[in-house]
Amino acid sequence: MLIDLNGPAVQATVGEIVGVSQQAISSMMGEGKLPEGASLGDTLQAYCYRLREQAAGRLGSEVGGLDLSQERAALAREMRLGHEIKNAVARGKFAPIGLLSEVLAAASQAVVERFDQLPGALKKSCPDLPDAAREQIMLVLASARNEWVNSTEQLVAQKILQTDDDPDATDGMVADE
Repeated sequence: MLIDLNGPAVQATVGEIVGVSQQAISSMMGEGKLPEGASLGDTLQAYCYRLREQAAGRLGSEVGGLDLSQERAALAREMRLGHEIKNAVARGKFAPIGLLSEVLAAASQAVVERFDQLPGALKKSCPDLPDAAREQIMLVLASARNEWVNSTEQLVAQKILQTDDDPDATDGMVADE
């Protein structure tokens, strides 16, 4: 059987040559993956070109639309980011938010307990201190405590906003700046 590559591409013939059904060739032509109305030789070249591109990962697969080269690049990027985070943690540049929260809560509780003990300690150590002076000291300490709480709250809110705005920010980690 002699095949004329310059003749029209009959779908059944193309399918027979490449080993797929006529319906598969018809579908590929309908989707624009193979040229319609081209010669048999041009259609076979287009089919082979598609196979090479797909095998090289430069063409998304037919199922799910995944592009192999893009998927590999994304995986490599995530692996690199994971190693960067591990190295930063090892260097003490990052710490888990949960750990920092626990440490900050414990430190805050210790300071609050000391502040609460201050009126009694002042009475014992400075019995001659007038009540007005003691009240003034407590007002200054209360103001400092409130400012500390507000500043901490603002810093946390700012970090959360920065993390939300930065797609490369690490989840659950805070940088040591």
